[in-house]
Amino acid sequence: MAKTAAFGVMHLGIAFAVSYALTGSAAISGLITIVEPLCNTVAHYFFDKYWGDPRLVTLLRRQLPRALRPVVRPVRRTASAPV
Repeated sequence: MAKTAAFGVMHLGIAFAVSYALTGSAAISGLITIVEPLCNTVAHYFFDKYWGDPRLVTLLRRQLPRALRPVVRPVRRTASAPV
């Protein structure tokens, strides 16, 4: 857990430093530093929710080029696996 927390702090520090270097504004950099992880958290929720969904797998198989189709497989969910 300590490693995860340290990585989170490092990520926020890097986000602030990069956005400050690009904008020169501490206020905008602070906003970016807070908003970006929130957006990632929401995106991750939906990514996990639909990852391996058979309907999505079918859609992707139809849309993807033939060379990439073997990569897309449904995930078998068990009763103990989180959804």
